[in-house]
Amino acid sequence: MITALAAGIAMYWLQVYAYYSPVEPASAAAEVRLTTLAGNVEPILADSFQGIDSDSSPIRFRACFTTPHSLAMLTETYQTAPEAVPLTAPGWFDCFDAAAIGAALEGGQAVAFMGEANITYGIDRMVAVFDDGRAFAWNQINACGAVVFKGEAAPEGCPPLPEATE
Repeated sequence: MITALAAGIAMYWLQVYAYYSPVEPASAAAEVRLTTLAGNVEPILADSFQGIDSDSSPIRFRACFTTPHSLAMLTETYQTAPEAVPLTAPGWFDCFDAAAIGAALEGGQAVAFMGEANITYGIDRMVAVFDDGRAFAWNQINACGAVVFKGEAAPEGCPPLPEATE
């Protein structure tokens, strides 16, 4: 019984705490970028950045920040992402509330933008911005990744697989 309890505690700790590390605000990983309507990826202003990431999975990235850019300017300049669905973050990373962000996206209080498609093969970076300047970023599996990660061939229109995954 004690072994099972210890194993359960260890698994919980490993999933929730062990593999995450903070993203330093001055690092390249903390640069918030959006995809323009023309398809170019460019940085936007991001203040008060807080982020976490993990080498164990490409979808563990989460970030919270503020931006001085207005939603009007952002929607006129950058690609929106109606397919964006925020993924939950560990409870201790309390600035990122996936349920509240998702509700705001559905209710029109926030707009999701394509940060960068295929930031890692099959993974897109999404950015949600509220009209008061609060903003959040996360990685999510895209349509190509959803198929390829099941072991199937990449659908038509997907970028070529990196050599390491073929």
